[in-house]
Amino acid sequence: MQSFSPPHRSDEAEKPFWISYADLMTALMILFLVIMVAALAAISRQTEELVKRSQRGELQQPVVALKPKDPEIAKTELRFQEITEICNLLSEKASAVNPNLNIDCKLNRINFGEVGRFRTDEYRMNEQGTEALGQIVPIILETAGTPMGQKWLKQIVIEGYTDTDGSYLYNLNLSLKRSEWVMCTLLSHDSTNAIQFSSEQRKQIKKLFLAGGVAFNNTRDSKDASRRVELRLQFYGQSDERQSSADYELKFDDNSKERCML
Repeated sequence: MQSFSPPHRSDEAEKPFWISYADLMTALMILFLVIMVAALAAISRQTEELVKRSQRGELQQPVVALKPKDPEIAKTELRFQEITEICNLLSEKASAVNPNLNIDCKLNRINFGEVGRFRTDEYRMNEQGTEALGQIVPIILETAGTPMGQKWLKQIVIEGYTDTDGSYLYNLNLSLKRSEWVMCTLLSHDSTNAIQFSSEQRKQIKKLFLAGGVAFNNTRDSKDASRRVELRLQFYGQSDERQSSADYELKFDDNSKERCML
């Protein structure tokens, strides 16, 4: 008997066009690399051409339109810059005459270091502190007379401080006495006084300086350091009015009959 065998399909018909999925990915990657190389070559040629044209002066500079700064912001920035210049000028001059004088341009304060401390329950500065006071005040007056100083420097507040011992009202009175003593010393007509100013300088001091008590609202690390006096710089704002009139000036005339009430 003759055996029956089923027909077989050709091997060629069973093979796909792509042998495997991996071969397909490899081909796509090669195609991508070819495209990238061609693109980079084109960019390189364009860059070289732009460089050559720029060297020949054939390219025009791009015009950048800057947004104008707000006028109020510009004024505020200018005020801050000029006030900083005033403070830095004071600091440089103060350091040159007395290393104990320290001007903090961030807080706008002048302190006298250890020589500006007071003994417990006393309101008079010691000899070294008085000497430092006599050195810094002429520098302040000179700076206040400059165009920049006249523009921005409004007032110097004399602030007295105490430690935390005693009642609030007692310390308030003591701190006020300390600031008043500084003002009285600056305005004294006594020829034996350690600090001597001219009549015109005393007039300037009256216009510029102000005595104010502070009590113990700003204590330091120790009680000794807390018993002190500081000068606080105040500056005009953008819209502040500057007082200047004949009647206003008369308030600050130098009067040799004035006496301190301490």
